[in-house]
Amino acid sequence: MAVPKTRTSHSKRNMRRSHHALKLHGVSICANCSTVKPHHGICDSCGHYRGKQWLEPKKMNSSDTNFSAEG
Repeated sequence: MAVPKTRTSHSKRNMRRSHHALKLHGVSICANCSTVKPHHGICDSCGHYRGKQWLEPKKMNSSDTNFSAEG
């Protein structure tokens, strides 16, 4: 079995791992409501895609968010 003769330095190890970072997916701005939406996808807040209404807009309630005012 192969065993390394010398220890791998921090620099060499980190240079090898430089390509392991997660990449962000493309995001764009909705032309209808100017919110951030996924690239080539329907806007979550207004339901538009390429100038057409595809989905009903979401109604934001206080229960929809994960924030609670009680402590």
